[in-house]
Amino acid sequence: MPSRCILSTGNVTTAGAEVIRKPTLEKSNTELVNSLRENFKAASYTLPPSANPNTTATSNPGKRLAPEEWTKVGPDGVLYVPAESSEPHGLAEDREEYEVTVKLFYLPGVPPSSRCTHTEEAVRLVCKELGISSLNLLIVSFPNISFDAEDEDISSEEDVNEWVRTYRTLESLHSAKKISRIGLAEFGTTRLSQLLPQTNVKPSVDQINVRDCCVVPKPLILYAKERGIELLTHNDCTDILPVETLRQLVVDEFGLFRTDTKLVPQWVVKYTAVIRSRGVVENKG
Repeated sequence: MPSRCILSTGNVTTAGAEVIRKPTLEKSNTELVNSLRENFKAASYTLPPSANPNTTATSNPGKRLAPEEWTKVGPDGVLYVPAESSEPHGLAEDREEYEVTVKLFYLPGVPPSSRCTHTEEAVRLVCKELGISSLNLLIVSFPNISFDAEDEDISSEEDVNEWVRTYRTLESLHSAKKISRIGLAEFGTTRLSQLLPQTNVKPSVDQINVRDCCVVPKPLILYAKERGIELLTHNDCTDILPVETLRQLVVDEFGLFRTDTKLVPQWVVKYTAVIRSRGVVENKG
């Protein structure tokens, strides 16, 4: 059995309305889990012989395939779930028409030493999925960090050193022209002041989860403005893919692994490709 696997949602914008999250009502991992489930269903069922040409395997499933029929182990020894599509990937219009934003979640319990490899792999997979060579913005979210307007505690030297080591990878990707801009998530004034002096390429974006009626602290607004950092807000989950959620999906629902298999989610990456001139999301997953 392969020791690593890549789970993919496919393009969420082509899925039914039941997959798309309602931001004010649902957690961000609802859309992730629902879209993974629907993509797995579409790949793991055949259409019944009498199916209408417009029918999908999700809405009218036929025979359920064995896992080995709709998953594939690649040359790199990684199990791809579902198997990579033979249909052409990519964006419909010229690359310069798009703003491609990516957010990478480093998950709890994963050694910080793995982040360099995980970052490079995530960027490579998104570029391959969209048929592009670079991203406009990559935002990274560190585990066990949440934004608090009142929190002025200074992080430990060990934490800061881990951020810096990870940030060096982002700077390398920037130098290689794989990403145009770097973003951080959940960094208040204190965290930014600890990290920025040790960076060569300054972050362009700081994305924070504001729970108090969207009130951004004034010191952070001033600090970010002085340093040319754009402040954005989000409502993503802190723990976007808990182990039990993953187990229920891939073991209980789809039988991809034995019940005694140890599952350790490593990272989650989400991407959005927006057509600049029209402000339309064409591809998201």
